Amino acid sequence: MWIVLLILLGVIVLFVIAGAVVGFVLKLLWWIIIGVIIGALARLLVPGKQTIGWLATAGIGIAGALLGGIIAHAIDVGGFLQFLIAVALAAVGVLLLEGGTRGRTVV
Repeated sequence: MWIVLLILLGVIVLFVIAGAVVGFVLKLLWWIIIGVIIGALARLLVPGKQTIGWLATAGIGIAGALLGGIIAHAIDVGGFLQFLIAVALAAVGVLLLEGGTRGRTVV
């Protein structure tokens, strides 16, 4: 009888852990998708032609989305303001990365 209860408890624990892992992965995928969109919007906001690639732009967008979410949570705003903060941070990131590559000659 105890063995059956232990097996049942083990199965329940595994389902709870699996649900948490799947939820975490889906949340990360959502942040990546939103980050890519934010990076593209930030790139559109920066004037002139950017020489950085789309992968770097996506990375900056993801970082901007995560940092914007943290800052928005810290100052207790959400929704649309969080999105604007993330886009602004990603635009600054594009400017900083672009500033680091300007003036270099690629041979």
